[in-house]
Amino acid sequence: MQNEFLLVITTYPSQEQAKTLAHELVEAKLAACVQISQAVTSVYEWQGQICEEQEFALHIKCLTHHYNAIEQLLSKLHPYDVPELIALPVTQGLPAYFDWIKETTQP
Repeated sequence: MQNEFLLVITTYPSQEQAKTLAHELVEAKLAACVQISQAVTSVYEWQGQICEEQEFALHIKCLTHHYNAIEQLLSKLHPYDVPELIALPVTQGLPAYFDWIKETTQP
């Protein structure tokens, strides 16, 4: 099971755009579930300026072998020049939940 599952994190500037990506990922069977947070405030430096924006965080539950396709889809749909895209390996969890991820991401 090690390195078989990922939690992929990204952010979007609007809830509507976040929902669009979430639906695309689940419908394409690249993710079993995508959780979209309430608005969060992000403070960051971009092009030499300190920025403060509201964003919506997405937590994408998927199989490791779907990461490249997720990255390609996100790169195509994301409005940012350099979107946040972080993948964390999931090594522990409820076996039934992992089974569900596998089942729902099969073509």
